[in-house]
Amino acid sequence: MIDVKATLNESEERMEMAAMYLEDQLAKIRAGRANIAILEGIKVNSYGSMVPLNQVANVSTPDARTIAIRPWDKKMIKDIEKAIMDSDVGITPENNGEIVRLGIPQPTGERRKELAKQCNKIGEKSKVEVRNVRQDVKEKLKKAIKDGLSEDNEKDAENELQKLHDKYIKRIDDILAAKNKEIMTV
Repeated sequence: MIDVKATLNESEERMEMAAMYLEDQLAKIRAGRANIAILEGIKVNSYGSMVPLNQVANVSTPDARTIAIRPWDKKMIKDIEKAIMDSDVGITPENNGEIVRLGIPQPTGERRKELAKQCNKIGEKSKVEVRNVRQDVKEKLKKAIKDGLSEDNEKDAENELQKLHDKYIKRIDDILAAKNKEIMTV
């Protein structure tokens, strides 16, 4: 017989993962302010092996429009610049011999709308995942009735599942609203 509590906990965990995925993906979208998360996926050739940028340099944001990358070994500057140029960040690095700087440009109104659309697409994927989790658990509960779960327990579990669904859909909407506000703020 199905353990209703464990099934609901598992579904909440999966819904939480969908929300965390959304937050992670939205952090990589640059909204006009300097954010070191946009450099997260960049790998640098360091003495023959590819390593994450933050393992060969100190990455910081000295102000709202600049990301500063200070390599621990000054010989790495060219490799860091090449890695940034080859990535999809879309910003040309500048260096002064010690520090690589990325100037974050102010996005145009059209670019802001594109970024908002991109965020909403990612948000919709997360919502679909939450809905899929709800559907999977509903099917498990329907099968559990045949295995001896009482209909009252099934209805209670379904109500609890709907509350979880609503909670996570609202959370996703809140995350999207905050990111859209950040993008649209000039």
